[in-house]
Amino acid sequence: MTSLVPAHSPTPSAKPVGRIRQKNEELILAAAEEEFARHGFKGTSMNTIAVRAGLPKANLHYYFSNKLGLYIAVLSNILDLWDSTFNTLTAEDDPAEALARYIRAKMEFSRRYPLASKIFAMEVISGGSCLEQHFNQDYRDWFRGRAAVFEAWIAAGKLDPVDPVHLIFLLWGSTQHYADFGAQICRVTGRKRLTKDDFESATQNLIHIILKGCGLTPPTA
Repeated sequence: MTSLVPAHSPTPSAKPVGRIRQKNEELILAAAEEEFARHGFKGTSMNTIAVRAGLPKANLHYYFSNKLGLYIAVLSNILDLWDSTFNTLTAEDDPAEALARYIRAKMEFSRRYPLASKIFAMEVISGGSCLEQHFNQDYRDWFRGRAAVFEAWIAAGKLDPVDPVHLIFLLWGSTQHYADFGAQICRVTGRKRLTKDDFESATQNLIHIILKGCGLTPPTA
């Protein structure tokens, strides 16, 4: 994932460009995800991230001025991925198709980016102080806009009269559970790890359970 929170703004000629910059940022973010997921924010240092990335510490400080900037970049990237799947939702959409598509996308993010999801969960559990700027008035307005789509579906008789806010929370929690609590799922089911087939099975079941609970017929796979 590409950083959304650059550490500083040097002159254009001083910046690595194109593929080199993207590759270095992705390498740093991947290493940061590993360290933050294992040790939390306080237990992680820029030095340990540099060692895991196989880069000089100075390289990290070129792209991210400090540990907090790098931490927020990791959080911002996963949040933007999650939210982007909801941005195009409209009242004209078929709710069954739209919700099934959203659940599938969120589950794929849980499969591909489990560490970033865990870091987000740990941040929220600890109070979410680093997310204050993200969850601002603009975000609350965006959330209300998403809820308004559900309300329009309900008013049109396309969706059972459920509380849109709690439905969105259910969608978030159920899909992220397979990343955040993968270890628990493996212990309970006797698996060593969750495979792509496990995620596909879970996705199909979530689509069926959630859509049926909203009075919808799940679309044919």
